[in-house]
Amino acid sequence: MLERSVCKDCTKITFAIPADTPPGPVSVVGDFNDWQPGIHTLEPRKDGKRTVTVDLPRKTSHAFRYLAAGDYWFNDESADHQDGPNSRIHT
Repeated sequence: MLERSVCKDCTKITFAIPADTPPGPVSVVGDFNDWQPGIHTLEPRKDGKRTVTVDLPRKTSHAFRYLAAGDYWFNDESADHQDGPNSRIHT
């Protein structure tokens, strides 16, 4: 699930997944962090989700995926669209 809020010069994108699916640590990786795991690790919040918020420039498009333990890659079904193996979001 993706949550968005627009700021003056950026769009804050909150990437959210269920607290227990998949188990273990999960990072969002994409062209905005050079596809480096561990930079944007999702953390638990009180509503039962794991989230991380990333500030992205407005009016841009970004490819991303989630990476879980065991080299398990998965996409976000709520993304704006799928681009090959990646999810894509427009800010």
